[in-house]
Amino acid sequence: MSWIALAVLTAFFYGVYNFFIKVASGSIHQIVGAVILQVGAAIVGACVLLFLKLNHTPLLWSGKGISYALLAGVFVGLAEITSFMVFSKGVPASSGIPVIVGGSIIFGALLGMIFLKEVLTPLHYLAIALVTVGVVLLAK
Repeated sequence: MSWIALAVLTAFFYGVYNFFIKVASGSIHQIVGAVILQVGAAIVGACVLLFLKLNHTPLLWSGKGISYALLAGVFVGLAEITSFMVFSKGVPASSGIPVIVGGSIIFGALLGMIFLKEVLTPLHYLAIALVTVGVVLLAK
């Protein structure tokens, strides 16, 4: 599968994930919802890991990789909690999800530029600017 097809599939998963956070947010405390979400994600991940192990798939890992994965887990946990908090305030999915996802694009691009020294083309800057304008307009 090409990286773009895989990225679109990932975007679909994130969109559905955010949709279900929105739907659940009025019926569950933010922390309870986030923990249940994380348990569900851990179960899915554990099942895939078990499948890979049973098929003798080589699994690369290092201390550095584990450390960064743990940090990612901390931030996704915080993102889940704050997502539940956003939607518990009655924010529509059609506004909240694009602001959250668009904002993550902006912050991710900035982190890549600052810490990974990634070089952006003028087209990248234009795209980030358009996302920023979209986030601002949706947040109003």
